[in-house]
Amino acid sequence: MIPPRRAIVAGHICLDIIPDVSAIEPGVFNANFRPGHLLEAGSATLSTGGPVSNTGLALQRLGVPVRLIAKVGDDSFGHVVTRIINAIDPDLLSGMELDPQATTSYSVIISPPHTDRIFLHCPGANHDFSSAEVTPDQLAQADLLHFGYPPVMRRIYSNDGYELADLMRRAKTHGLTTSLDLCYPDPHSEAGQLDWVALFRSVLPHVDVFAPSLEELLFMLRRSTFDELAARGSIVDQASPELLTSLSTELIGLGVKIVLIKLGARGAYLRTANSAAIDQLGRAAPADRAAWADQELWAPCFQVEVIGTTGSGDATIAGFLSALLRETTPAEAMTLAVAVGACNVEAADALSGVRSWEDTRRRIAQGWARLPLTIDAPGWQLNAQHQLWERSR
Repeated sequence: MIPPRRAIVAGHICLDIIPDVSAIEPGVFNANFRPGHLLEAGSATLSTGGPVSNTGLALQRLGVPVRLIAKVGDDSFGHVVTRIINAIDPDLLSGMELDPQATTSYSVIISPPHTDRIFLHCPGANHDFSSAEVTPDQLAQADLLHFGYPPVMRRIYSNDGYELADLMRRAKTHGLTTSLDLCYPDPHSEAGQLDWVALFRSVLPHVDVFAPSLEELLFMLRRSTFDELAARGSIVDQASPELLTSLSTELIGLGVKIVLIKLGARGAYLRTANSAAIDQLGRAAPADRAAWADQELWAPCFQVEVIGTTGSGDATIAGFLSALLRETTPAEAMTLAVAVGACNVEAADALSGVRSWEDTRRRIAQGWARLPLTIDAPGWQLNAQHQLWERSR
């Protein structure tokens, strides 16, 4: 196996405060999580959160040399964040800025069993993060730049994403492969009212790998479709091959080379551009670029006991990027993506469940069962070797 190349993970970081509510039955929780009621919880987990921590530290656990670049305040929460990272690897603090004028970002995450999470989030110092935080010297020493969560970074998303477009453009000028993840904004916030289509037109021509969730993507790119599906129930449960193909075609038309759409318990979807576009991927491009061109795959999740879903999407991205940096095939990369995501949800926090690259591959090789997924659409067929669906083109 080819050793992984080097990655920068930049953008949003926060302190996650996760109360243990696993003993509360979902029905009891839903009926009583309202004003005037007290629900008794267990101890709280403190961990670093956001993609710089979740994706970055997962990449490190998967054996990828990584540099973290983010901003926190010089306050109590900021000291907790740096102490947690320092305990993992002191060298990871070299790209972390402590801003004495800023407040450290934090999230209170309520994650009951078998129920989606509720977040209370303070963006804090992330609002002031700029393109200049990532220096030319840092770019020169890396092969891939992954950036996460522009919807909770005001300076990054302002002016149609000027700062984000500048960062991605500079990274491409240095020859890097670029990767971008989103998060779901508060619909009532400034980011929730933003013209995200305009931002995508500015930024995505400089993005190689785009890895949003389906809900995030529809909210920002096709709001009317989002509203229509949300009114009928779970958006992910209503995802069809036709919808995913349509969305990925639009994104590739905007300049993305690899589209990875996260689908929660239904796995993950991959679409790649043509060979001419894949040739422009940068230093993290696979040697067998023809094998990565014109691919369309849907990988179901692996079966696990879900303890918490915090950071599961970030872990899925880490699995995919670690495979890309090791020059696997698209099918292998998708298998690793959903495998790392599945390991993640076996723990309450975003990192404890993630295993090493070798342990993850060994678990897959031992016949780890998948959740059922059936696709009844023209051109789609099951790849029995990798236990995922692929569309012939």
